[in-house]
Amino acid sequence: MLGKLGVKGIVGLLALLAGIGVIAIQNVIIAAGMGLVVVGFVLTAWGLVSGLLESFGMAGMMGGGYE
Repeated sequence: MLGKLGVKGIVGLLALLAGIGVIAIQNVIIAAGMGLVVVGFVLTAWGLVSGLLESFGMAGMMGGGYE
């Protein structure tokens, strides 16, 4: 998985985790809420992209196979 992200993706993931970590130092509940927002955003984007790929006939390209 990390190989598919590339250097920018890994740096972005580390920055995201560091940011949530800094927030967690001040308030754990707010950090948990922000983590849920990020996970929700990722799942929504995944659903939109997989739906778009499915409409073009490329349904298997996102992996997972949960649909």
